[in-house]
Amino acid sequence: MGEPYRFSRLRHKALTQVLTCYLPTVEMIQCQWCQAQNQPGTTSCQTCGAPLDERNKVSDSGWREAPRLRDMTEFRFSGSTCQVEGELVPVSEINLHPQDGVYFEHHVLLWKDETVPLSSMNTGGGMKRSIAGMPHIITVANGPGRIAFSRNAPGELVVLPLHPGMELDVREHAFLVASHSVQYSFIRIKGLVNLLHGGNGMYIDRFVTAGYPGMLMLHGNGDVLERTLRPGEKILVEPGGFLYKDSAVQMQAVQMPLKTGLLLVAHEGSRTLDYGMA
Repeated sequence: MGEPYRFSRLRHKALTQVLTCYLPTVEMIQCQWCQAQNQPGTTSCQTCGAPLDERNKVSDSGWREAPRLRDMTEFRFSGSTCQVEGELVPVSEINLHPQDGVYFEHHVLLWKDETVPLSSMNTGGGMKRSIAGMPHIITVANGPGRIAFSRNAPGELVVLPLHPGMELDVREHAFLVASHSVQYSFIRIKGLVNLLHGGNGMYIDRFVTAGYPGMLMLHGNGDVLERTLRPGEKILVEPGGFLYKDSAVQMQAVQMPLKTGLLLVAHEGSRTLDYGMA
């Protein structure tokens, strides 16, 4: 019978040292717009498309410029991919995963694959939304296949990846497309004259994510700038320039002198308020 196997303590210690060695830490690149982490060497965020090789541009008064997406930028949401084409009048081309869907106002549809089915989402509100110039039926597209959207107007696309539990309010006719996991409704600010359609209130689209993340894409006329309000801070905004806000930001109409007209007052909470400037 052979000798029993003898285990060397020194050898065991050496092996342990080898096995507990770790590879060098890979430093990820954080997107300054959506805070997503990206692989080293990436030039645009894979979650929102924002350039990663540019710093935030902030004015002296605290307004941060939204990132302008470069021509042919690609990003992902759920299992689908989106490519932004053009910069002056941007187009959003989406390659839908078989399990994904998006919804949009019907007139922003540019083209689609023949195999992409369309259906409708009834938003409720009926005549009230029609009088206010808002569509009361939203179109839904389901994958697989390609579909493209554009507002057919100069401006820039603002991509907002939404985490579960988020609520955003968006001015009418500004939202381009949203993923199927984002819930849609609308609210009305009473006492505010709708400058576009002459109604007795301003309708605002509300987008909510519950248990799943989602993607919301807006079209801002001209340049888009964002500002985070400190607790108790108030700011006056011309109604035509408002783009979107966190639902926690309170907004109301105030009557200004006749020569000035109406302004929106946004206040309460360290939340986000954006506006588009032509």
